[in-house]
Formats: sequence, C-alpha cells, structure tokens
Amino acid sequence: MLWAKKLREFVDLGGDRGLHDAVARRIERDGALFDNCKSPVLCHNDLHEGNVLVARGPEGWHVTGIIDVENAIAADPLIDLAKTDYYSLGRGEPERTALLDGYGPLPADSAERLDLYQLYHALELWDWFRSIGATGPLASIAEDIARLAGR
Repeated sequence: MLWAKKLREFVDLGGDRGLHDAVARRIERDGALFDNCKSPVLCHNDLHEGNVLVARGPEGWHVTGIIDVENAIAADPLIDLAKTDYYSLGRGEPERTALLDGYGPLPADSAERLDLYQLYHALELWDWFRSIGATGPLASIAEDIARLAGR
C-alpha cells in the first residue's frame, strides 16, 4: 500500500516517530473511506495554475488544455482535487471555494476524503523535500501533517 511505503520513507528519512504514529492511527481509523471511490479515473497528479492552459472566449475564460502529465495516475478523482487544494494553501478561502465550486458536485464524504488525501500529499511532500536535502519547508509541512492527522 502506498501509505505504508510513504510512512516507512518518513521514518527512514528521520521523520518524527510520534508524527508517524499519529498518521498511522488516522489511516487505521479512516482508511475505509478509500473504498468509497466507485471507480478510478485518470488523474493528472500535479494540477496547478502552471499546468492549465486557458483562453478568454465570448462567455468568459475556459480551459483549453492541460500540460505536464508525466505523473498521471489512475485513482480516486478526489486525489487530484486534494493535491491542488493542498498545494494552493495560503491563497485564501475565496480561491478555495472557487476551486471546489468549479469542480462540480462532490460526494457527501468529500470533506473527509479530501483531508485524508491531503495528509498523503503532505507526507509525500515532506519525504521528497527531505530526500533532496531541502530542510527549510519541513517544519511547516510537519505542522500540516500533524493537523491533518488530528494530532
């Protein structure tokens, strides 16, 4: 399972054992939410403003293309939304609301699933920064991990 791999990497890279345990408890408690995805879809897995092409048309702005699909995966569509939202943190609630509204109808359990996927993305980002020796962002990402794990 991807979670086990990321958690193992977290510890191997020197991550806090207590934080590891908090994430593991959250996955044990809420992991059944992953089963609520009815069918995996193609997910970009790096969707942000820099990878979306838009043009102004007679009825306003519209998406004309998506680029940089080298990390595409088949997964729960909410995994893309969660990553886009997590990587956009700090932009403000109006932007977050626009992102979620623009996505379209969400399942009833979307808030819980988005939090869980954001936890995965935070853990993945922490592991990546640590693996390349970039320690500056680690403390703030660890705070995100703790918050999302419910610690």
